[in-house]
Amino acid sequence: MRYSPVRSNPRVLALLLAGGQGSRLAPLTEARSKPAMPFAGTYRLIDFALSNLANSGIRNVWVVEQYKPFELNQHLANGRPWDLDGTYEGLRILPPFEGSKRDGFAEGNAHAIYQQIPKLKESGAEHVVVMSCDHVYQLDLRPVLEQHEKTDADVTIVTTHIDEKPSRYSVVTVDKDSRVTDFQYKPESPNGQTVATEVFIYKTSVLVDTLEKLAQEVTASASKDIGEEDESEDSLGQQLGDYGERLLPALVEGGRAFAFPLKGYWRDLGTVDAYFGAHMQLLEGTGIQLGDPEWPIMTNTVGLPPAFIDQTATIGHSLVAAGARVSGEVEHSVIGPGVTIESGAKVSRCILLGDNHVTKGAVLESVIADIGATFDAGQVGETKPGPGNITIIQPPSPGIG
Repeated sequence: MRYSPVRSNPRVLALLLAGGQGSRLAPLTEARSKPAMPFAGTYRLIDFALSNLANSGIRNVWVVEQYKPFELNQHLANGRPWDLDGTYEGLRILPPFEGSKRDGFAEGNAHAIYQQIPKLKESGAEHVVVMSCDHVYQLDLRPVLEQHEKTDADVTIVTTHIDEKPSRYSVVTVDKDSRVTDFQYKPESPNGQTVATEVFIYKTSVLVDTLEKLAQEVTASASKDIGEEDESEDSLGQQLGDYGERLLPALVEGGRAFAFPLKGYWRDLGTVDAYFGAHMQLLEGTGIQLGDPEWPIMTNTVGLPPAFIDQTATIGHSLVAAGARVSGEVEHSVIGPGVTIESGAKVSRCILLGDNHVTKGAVLESVIADIGATFDAGQVGETKPGPGNITIIQPPSPGIG
């Protein structure tokens, strides 16, 4: 089915969970939040969620922040790059702040949603789209919403099929009517290869009621065992935790959880190997398609000059961002903005995030270089088979994120 041009749907609110510390991407996330991680030399990870929403006509977008939000807020620019800078609808930032523990730092993504319950009630939205910001994919949410309303679902879980071991994901079992019959959160013995993409559409009233009921159960249990309010509030965040622990199992048990299969590329970039692998897939032509004019990936671009390719340069199977200057050899790599590669330098199977300087005589293999890292003559990294063989280089004082 072909959908009409983008129109705003005021009955739908999007909640982007963008507060993740991204410890599995360390040390790349020591100075920035995971959603602010650069991708493909031009984008940030959060761009994919925001572009999917904007292209789907969802204009009310709330971004829940927590860990190192400065660089992310600079990039978001009040929603302007995605045409989400409206007066009455558009992008809204929900930062953590001092106060009661309900208003402070979240202990997991279900707890993060619970903290927004007062605002969700005030919003008047009938449906809430909840998305994480560390995945690369393209998804038109209009047919997902269409199915969600047609089935009268309490929650619709967007799913995909993966070939890798699914134990770090939520594994979903679906019947012939698209009803979710079982939900396993990071199982050691998974029931299959169908996993949740961390894109969910909830019926707002059911989401609020379920979270409040779970919170009451946790608080009552903790108060009985501990008898102190402060420690009980600590336990609430820890017990609500991630939505795979209590929230989604409760909704699946209620019988009105349905699945919507995502067709096409999807990848979770939550680990260093996955982050590196997604870039290599992009270069090999098996990754995300970035140039679809009907589904543009929008970002906050900085005015940089075109990339300069010297006559001494040899470049193959690579992406070179604006502002880069290449005089050396580049093969199967992503060269970010402002990178300089001198004549006599060699870069192979690398991701240089930006403002890097690779001097004559330097040889880089399977390296991820954070913004501002420089390289003198000599060998850095080694291309070896298997996971866990990526060398990460950071500047002495990485910027504040």
